Amino acid sequence: MTRLRLPIGIQTFRTIREEGYYYVDKTPDVRRLVKDGTHYFLSRPRRFGKSLLLDTLKELFEGSEPLFRGLAIHDCWDWSVRHPVVRLSFGGGPFNVPGVLHANVQEQFAAIEARHGVATEHGTASGRFAALIGALHDRSGQRVVVLIDEYDKPILDALGTPETARANRDFLRGLYGVVKDCDAHVRFAFVTGVSKFSKVSLFSGLNNLADITLDPDYGTVCGYTEKDLDSVFAPELDGLDRAAIRRWYNGYRWLGEHAVYNPFDILLLFRNREFEAYWFETATPTFLIETLAARGIRSVDLDGMVASASLLSTFDVDRIAPQALLFQSGYLTITGRERRGGATRYRLGYPNQEVRQSLNESLLDHLAKAPEVQSERRFRLYDLLEAGDFDGLRTLFEALFAGIPYEWHVRNDIAAYEGNEIQADFAHGSVVYSCFAALGLDITVEDSSSRGRLDMAVHIAGRLYLFEFKVLESSGEGAALAQLKDRDYAAKYRDSDEQIHLVGVEFSRERRSIVSFDVASD
Repeated sequence: MTRLRLPIGIQTFRTIREEGYYYVDKTPDVRRLVKDGTHYFLSRPRRFGKSLLLDTLKELFEGSEPLFRGLAIHDCWDWSVRHPVVRLSFGGGPFNVPGVLHANVQEQFAAIEARHGVATEHGTASGRFAALIGALHDRSGQRVVVLIDEYDKPILDALGTPETARANRDFLRGLYGVVKDCDAHVRFAFVTGVSKFSKVSLFSGLNNLADITLDPDYGTVCGYTEKDLDSVFAPELDGLDRAAIRRWYNGYRWLGEHAVYNPFDILLLFRNREFEAYWFETATPTFLIETLAARGIRSVDLDGMVASASLLSTFDVDRIAPQALLFQSGYLTITGRERRGGATRYRLGYPNQEVRQSLNESLLDHLAKAPEVQSERRFRLYDLLEAGDFDGLRTLFEALFAGIPYEWHVRNDIAAYEGNEIQADFAHGSVVYSCFAALGLDITVEDSSSRGRLDMAVHIAGRLYLFEFKVLESSGEGAALAQLKDRDYAAKYRDSDEQIHLVGVEFSRERRSIVSFDVASD
């Protein structure tokens, strides 16, 4: 098969089609959208192809027939009808300075007016928007298509300064409400972004949007499927471990039948031929990390969070649920769904190795007084586990906890888990978990069996480490290892060929350090 150009960073449909880039045909989804409705909203994480999807819609409604030859929609579209398109994009910025958003919108309107040869005069951005839509309808005789890309970025940019974020939100609420007010002039509208702000806070004036974020029919409207990799990108797969590609990058789900890959990851993998955290490294999730740390959320609890549908869709400047923040930004995905009474409950988890490994690394770096030192210790940890060097492991764990600031211990103190001994014991063990997860190791946490619940199992190089964590004041010294032996947690693993090691780790609440590190081989 012929190798084509990799569309890394290319968000323009025309460029991809005219200049010989790979293209995954999303026009079956586009056709269904246009056939079934008129006003849509879609939330997806960054770099998932939202901008390319909007540009595809733009070229379609403008009647760029040659670009669609050979695609599924070509023979199903009336190319004689052309609609004027108003496309707004807030990918620029940053919008954390008062006044920048208003100036940016006015500049975009001026460019659209110049392109179509119309002029409007209004004192407000909302008034100008409405006049522009009406003028384009009158001039062309066809209703207008409105496409809004990264609708939420002006708010997300300013989350660190809530006053500016609220001002941007209120400005956008008035602007987006124009689309409904001008419904007689609008043929089709599509709004995309990363976050899903509540309709009350942002879309109160545009409540006729059909939200397809969790619509199973559109679960793959953005991103690449397994089938896409095996067909469209088949020439690029030679020499790459297919199972490793799946483990590293697949796993995003929005209730559709198929999981998807982040396109940015896949394209850079094909170019560089190395497995790296390409998507994660394009943006440091500082606000997310600070939110998790401030609320004392254990890293081990991220994989397995539970949320209702309303919680996943609740996001606003004054109310940011960690589950919604993690899910909408792409650091967690839906791993299961179940009905309980009259409500639906969603279970969240890491989509793949890239996110689990990188997010835990960022959490550790945030906690550490000297991130560069902690980074060296993590790599040393891998070598010690591989060699079965228990003296070295204890020394490293002691150094690791010595580098965690006092404030973290206070937020994650045993008192915060009063009445729940299991959570109290593992509050400190979650730091150990993050160390292992940041190395991309095969980890199972809180593994239940008929004998009880094991805190953590770690697989590496033919060795299996079974960990139990205790806070000294809640037990007696040596209790962690004793529990591993007494409950025979190793029983369920003895059929494997791995060498099994039992590791009991105990912490002192007062000294805030490891006081016991007991090891036995099974």
